[in-house]
Amino acid sequence: MSSTTTGVGLEGDRYHEEATGWVGWIWFAGVMMMIGGGLQATHGLIAAINDEWVVWGNSANLYLDLSTWGWVNMIVGTIVFLAGLGVLSGNLLARIIGVVVASLSLVSNFLFLPAYPIWATIVIILDVIVIFALTVHGREAREV
Repeated sequence: MSSTTTGVGLEGDRYHEEATGWVGWIWFAGVMMMIGGGLQATHGLIAAINDEWVVWGNSANLYLDLSTWGWVNMIVGTIVFLAGLGVLSGNLLARIIGVVVASLSLVSNFLFLPAYPIWATIVIILDVIVIFALTVHGREAREV
């Protein structure tokens, strides 16, 4: 018995695999991408509008101006949100885009660590979980 599928049978000439409880990880990944992307876009919008609201210290340690990082986070967050919607459909292309944008979000937040270390670390951890769910258990979402 596989850890990813149970119960196999034949439907016509097609081999059928039944989805397991692991498909919940895909739903988790899609929802977390939507939540994380929405929060990241909102945070980026605030940083782009007025960088005084976002950081009270450590802004000198950033690699780019905080307003520029705000635009980067707003764009990446919007793409992550939209990819999360696509992941919920079980589409292979949406999962691939999900892995790519979660990776971009991870890199973006790694570079944002000097400004907001706790927030960026939380988003990095969630991005790793999302990448795991999409790559290991992604094909099961089609079965549901």
